[in-house]
Amino acid sequence: MKYLYIDSATATLVVAIIIDGKISFIYNKEVGKDMSSEVMPVIEQAFHQAKITPNELDKIFAVNGPGSFTGIRVGLTVAKTMAWALNIPVIPISALEAIASTSNQDVNIALIDARRGYVYAGAYDRNLDPIMEDKHILLEDITTEGTFVSYDDFDAIKPDIDIMKIIKKHENDNCVNPHNLNPKYLKLTEAEENLRKKND
Repeated sequence: MKYLYIDSATATLVVAIIIDGKISFIYNKEVGKDMSSEVMPVIEQAFHQAKITPNELDKIFAVNGPGSFTGIRVGLTVAKTMAWALNIPVIPISALEAIASTSNQDVNIALIDARRGYVYAGAYDRNLDPIMEDKHILLEDITTEGTFVSYDDFDAIKPDIDIMKIIKKHENDNCVNPHNLNPKYLKLTEAEENLRKKND
């Protein structure tokens, strides 16, 4: 089986190709605002180094948020286009679950900075089963005790995502229609918030 994994939900771009249960290519690097210009060259490099073509893929795993609105859209657009054009099944993955895969403690709390004192947060056990559903919440309101994992400047360990752990958990999940692969923002965009305030 040949899988493509794409995660562009944060400032760190993660792209991997998994072939028969082994990682054949991995890119895990902070690219910041260069996400839109980096994704396709990295994916092209991935296929070249793994020595396969997109047509050989069996599934695509795409992180659909929460996180950077722009970053999520970039990765999902690539995943949706490839899945539709090549008729490849696609499976959505939570960005917070991916971050939580870093730790094997009993309770792992993944955080992404959502600004103004808020975070996107999700708590998962060592098997990546959810303990607390992903949510947009004030950092000070998180009451779950556990190991904190985050790319951002919180008192937390930095993620080193365990892609094989994620793949093994989800490779038999029901796939979604590429047209139904939607972002999981957990909050309104700034434009939507401003429009709501204007209409209130």
